[in-house]
Amino acid sequence: MNPTRVLFLCTGNSCRSHMAEGLLRKLASDRFEVFSAGAQPAGHVHPLAIQVMQELDVDISRHTSKSLDVFDGQKFDYLITVCDNAREACPTYAGAAQQLHWSFDDPAHVTGTEKQKLTVFRRIRDEIRQRIQQFLASHHE
Repeated sequence: MNPTRVLFLCTGNSCRSHMAEGLLRKLASDRFEVFSAGAQPAGHVHPLAIQVMQELDVDISRHTSKSLDVFDGQKFDYLITVCDNAREACPTYAGAAQQLHWSFDDPAHVTGTEKQKLTVFRRIRDEIRQRIQQFLASHHE
C-alpha cells in the first residue's frame, strides 16, 4: 500500500513546517511520506528549531528551506498549512486531495533572551507534536 503523502506549508519554511515534517516522519514514517515548503522561503532552517527538535531525538539539521514551486505537479493526500499567512498565500493547491489548517505562532519572530526564545520554540514544537498525535489517532489503518 502506498504511504499517505503530506506536505506541510508555512510562510518561511524555516521553523514550524520543518518541525511538523520531522515529527510526523519520526512518529509514522512507515505510513506517511512527508515534505515541507514555504510560500516565501526564508532560505534557511532556524537554528533554534533544529536545537529543540534534537531534544526529541529528531534531526532536521539537513532539511532545506524550499518553495512550494518545488512540488509543482506532485499529488499529496494532505496539504497542511501551519500558519495563517501561508493559508492566505495558498488558499488552494491543486495537487492536494485535502487541505487542513493548523495555526501556530511563529517562533522565528520572538524576541528576548536565548532562554526566552527557546521556551517559545519548545512550546510551538510541543503544540505541533500534539496536533500530529491527534492527526495520527484519526488516521489509523
